[in-house]
Amino acid sequence: MPEKVLIVDDEKDFLDIMAERMRLRGMDVSTTTSSENALKMVDEDSYDAIIMDFMMPGMDGFKTLKALKESKPEVQVILLTANVPEDKYAAALKLGALDVIEKPADLNLLTQKIKNAKKEKILFLERQQEKGLKKPLFFD
Repeated sequence: MPEKVLIVDDEKDFLDIMAERMRLRGMDVSTTTSSENALKMVDEDSYDAIIMDFMMPGMDGFKTLKALKESKPEVQVILLTANVPEDKYAAALKLGALDVIEKPADLNLLTQKIKNAKKEKILFLERQQEKGLKKPLFFD
């Protein structure tokens, strides 16, 4: 089953190019140009990875990442940015980003990160299921 990816970037040309390149690698790709729309899309569908620009107008990458992790903790987010100051990189990982990658992203590296994101999501969901199964049963 192909990886299902959502790419979020306010630069339409970049978004279209990235989507096409990921599709050529066999991925099922959706796109949006706004963080607000990305939140709606994630509420309505499930993605193996969300590739998101760090700096966007309106809701930035930090706020969007936080909102995504609060609503769907299993979601795996890879942030893209033109430059990554060390403190922002650490803060993004602390908020739950799988990784932060500098633009222009190496497509082979990004493809591997997406595959890893899918594995991480599956592991997270399996752990959640195990926790649910380990709850004690009480009988009347």
